[in-house]
Amino acid sequence: MARAVVAGETVVEGAGVESAGVSGGRGILAAAGVLFPDRDGRVLVVRLPYDRKHPVAIPGGGWEPTDRSPRETALREIGEELGFTPRLGQLACVDWALLPDSPPIVAYLYWAEPLTREQAAAFRPDAAEVGGWTWLTAEQAGHALPPRLSRRVTACLRAPRTAGPLELEDSRPVGHTLRELPADTPAPEYQGPAAAPGLTPETGQQPAPPMDRATFYATRPRIRAKARALFTDEDGRVLLVRLRPWDGPRGQVPYWTLPGGGVEADRETPRAAARREVREELGWEVEPGALLALDWQPGAAADPEADPATGRDTAVLVYVYDGGTVTSGSRPSIVLPAEELAEWRYCTPADARALLTEPSWNRTAAALAARAGAGGPAELVRGLPAGQPTGRAGQ
Repeated sequence: MARAVVAGETVVEGAGVESAGVSGGRGILAAAGVLFPDRDGRVLVVRLPYDRKHPVAIPGGGWEPTDRSPRETALREIGEELGFTPRLGQLACVDWALLPDSPPIVAYLYWAEPLTREQAAAFRPDAAEVGGWTWLTAEQAGHALPPRLSRRVTACLRAPRTAGPLELEDSRPVGHTLRELPADTPAPEYQGPAAAPGLTPETGQQPAPPMDRATFYATRPRIRAKARALFTDEDGRVLLVRLRPWDGPRGQVPYWTLPGGGVEADRETPRAAARREVREELGWEVEPGALLALDWQPGAAADPEADPATGRDTAVLVYVYDGGTVTSGSRPSIVLPAEELAEWRYCTPADARALLTEPSWNRTAAALAARAGAGGPAELVRGLPAGQPTGRAGQ
């Protein structure tokens, strides 16, 4: 129940799980929280009994390797903390934070169906995790929550649902979210519990955090992240690149993918990674457009079909950005890195489907569909809309 990665400020108990195979600056913490509105449009907040500095938070917590997706993380955490299974709706936002004093964090925040007073009265909270709860208006929540979480929640409450999921970096709007919200709005003045009327007050001796900050971060599991770009030509063909063969079970099989690669999570955001990877792989200087898809690839602990030989020892989150349409009049030459990529080609959807793994094609198709829409990115699990059955493994 690692609420630290939801609140962004708190240190709580870790799972004692070392992340397998995550090194080289690519490991990132992951979390999921839930926005519960009531019939009056207020949002549910909880009091953390172990956090003296920032006790007000949104329900939710840290990803575990056995969680098949962030949506599953959110469901598990609410069940453990409040004693019931919520009905989740749309993904409200995804927030990538590069923090000076902790590992990078990616946080998913979901909308839930409005709770009635009767449902809330039936809460059976874990007293070690939840010391009380109340509903706050958007203004009250902005003042009661710690600054980073306050900006994240406030963005979700202010933007129209049709704009979601929102793309945030350090809880600030980027990408398509800038159509709805200003780039950098300061967090409301932090007042903590004083801005949360009705929140159950602390009673008696409060428990201390079960471990220090450094130990907590060292024991939390990590995911990896990739950033890819969807380019098409004037005929709607998709630009694919083929990796050079490498040692390993899959290394000698021709492997095609969208341009892009791993996010150096301790030093760049996914947008910055997409920009860098396109420059390194194609020789193009391109500013990534709208975020089209968020594809969660479960690791072996959550998915028996995951293949550790392809780097699936832990979960992989793939960001797909719109690279735009490359016209014949402005088409720059492509310069492939000889040590990494063997060839490139523009492919019709039928050809792309034949070359890509099933999850990679599903992800590409979802990104193409999202490009034609007006909302935010598609939330995917192994290339399919979250909650649907998935196909065979692949990245």
